[in-house]
Amino acid sequence: MDSQTRQYRTGDREVVRDLTRDCAAYVAGRGDGLLQLFVPHATAGIAIIETGAGSDDDLLTALGDLLPADDRWRHAHGSRGHGRSHVMPAIVPPHATVPVIDGELALGTWQSVCLVDLNVDNDERTVRFSFLSDGTGRG
Repeated sequence: MDSQTRQYRTGDREVVRDLTRDCAAYVAGRGDGLLQLFVPHATAGIAIIETGAGSDDDLLTALGDLLPADDRWRHAHGSRGHGRSHVMPAIVPPHATVPVIDGELALGTWQSVCLVDLNVDNDERTVRFSFLSDGTGRG
């Protein structure tokens, strides 16, 4: 298995950041296998969704409805509603796996791989990219 980490700046607002190009570049020429993404943070996740047509904003709206940024959270340090960021990975998990066929992501037409971050208190995120070859020697 080959693995590397990449750093992403998410800023001071909630964000859905498209990582698809970075994923495609990472697996290019590797043959068949699996791309595994993992965010080693308690307050971020990885989603496979459509982007650019409003779905990324819809995801943030839905998470805002499910996990309001208010004072209900017991985990209460940081900005108002920070505790919800610690609950979010139960809904948007900190990992995703994408099949890779002949060095290309086997995503659907409208699917993108995205980093989801509701934590406005931490603007620097690490994502681990790992490639697991199918074992045939082509990857």
